[in-house]
Amino acid sequence: MTIEPHATVLPGGVRLLVGRAPHAGTCSVAVFVRWGSAHESPRTNGIGHVLEHMAFKGTAVPGGFGRPLVRDARQVNLDAERLGAEVNAHTDKDHTAFYMRGLPEHAGRMLRMLAEIVLHPSLPADELERERQVLLQEFAEDEDDPVATAFKLFDKASFGMHPAAQPVMGTRRNLERFTRDDLVAHRAAGYLATQVVVGVVGAVRPDEMQREAEQAFAATPPGAAAPVPEPAWRGEVLTRALPGSSQSHLALGFPVPSRRADDPVATVAAALLGEGMSSPLLDRVREQRGLAYYTACSADVLDMCGQFVIEASMAPDDAVPLVREVMALVREQADKPAPQELERARRQLAVRALRAQERGLRWLEDLALEWLATGRLRPEAERTGRLQAVSAAEVRDFFAGLVRYTPALALTGSVARGMRERLREALAAPR
Repeated sequence: MTIEPHATVLPGGVRLLVGRAPHAGTCSVAVFVRWGSAHESPRTNGIGHVLEHMAFKGTAVPGGFGRPLVRDARQVNLDAERLGAEVNAHTDKDHTAFYMRGLPEHAGRMLRMLAEIVLHPSLPADELERERQVLLQEFAEDEDDPVATAFKLFDKASFGMHPAAQPVMGTRRNLERFTRDDLVAHRAAGYLATQVVVGVVGAVRPDEMQREAEQAFAATPPGAAAPVPEPAWRGEVLTRALPGSSQSHLALGFPVPSRRADDPVATVAAALLGEGMSSPLLDRVREQRGLAYYTACSADVLDMCGQFVIEASMAPDDAVPLVREVMALVREQADKPAPQELERARRQLAVRALRAQERGLRWLEDLALEWLATGRLRPEAERTGRLQAVSAAEVRDFFAGLVRYTPALALTGSVARGMRERLREALAAPR
């Protein structure tokens, strides 16, 4: 399936991205807002995630004679499910997304429904008190998860007190005290026209979607929020023992350019090092040495920062030798990446791009976030062509640049005393 992208800026400043996919059986509609946990202060950390939950608790659309058209939480969900549509949302560090998936003939109705949820949430105070208990349970579950804890610590080890290191879910203290007025103020500060991309992908007509979007999102307040400054790299080692854990979970990484840089080299390098069972990371660490039962590598690129991340789950005694092995692998790629590894990575990325086109929401999100960060949309052929054109010399220089930084590292789960210093030594010492 090939998606034909059509992009336009609506009169009020909201951006519209329509992907025409004539052979798709379903249609996806989404709204992406450049307003996530990195846009929050320490006092408001977590409020965007609360707002995302509360947006579905009812809407109040301005109507005639000053009387709003009100829908409660059940009606919001029922109206979507009567169409057979799925409706959901997520919050990330650099954005919040709301989305629906249903039949192509309902694309216009789904656009209008999402516009109500995003632009006209009623945010009822009694629903906030009920949802607060759900959020606190979700927070407790996240706190008990060694992998989630490892990545929260890793962000701190990478960026210290910068907003990019704040957890999306916030803090328990914040969750317990947010009020409806807090939600209203946070929403008003960031849900602004130039912060928003509306997306539709499926067997739809772009001109019809534009007419629907112009009407549905005409009430989006004008303006833009200040971009989050890029953080300085800290490169610390942090550990946290969790009672009852018999395994250890590790995240290790280096800084890479943000999405604003529009640089594909980190993505190619991550695929080369650790995508697939035959990659150097999995072959050496798991298959040859048995140091981890799970390991992976990724380039996690956000609007204001990026991290080249190697993660692993292992027996506690294997943490130090695993770190030594990973650092050795990174240094080897800085010397000379194998040509066959680069060719494998290119082909895996080409297949990944095709898979994204088969998953409409994934395609929409990739392009919407690129548009918000860089101010432009590259044609699909240019995007994939740039990935395929990354050379061995660029990859070698990329890894050589990584090893000039002090890595950030987080270890959770079963953590022995003195482990932090042993990990620092493993990071510094050549194999």
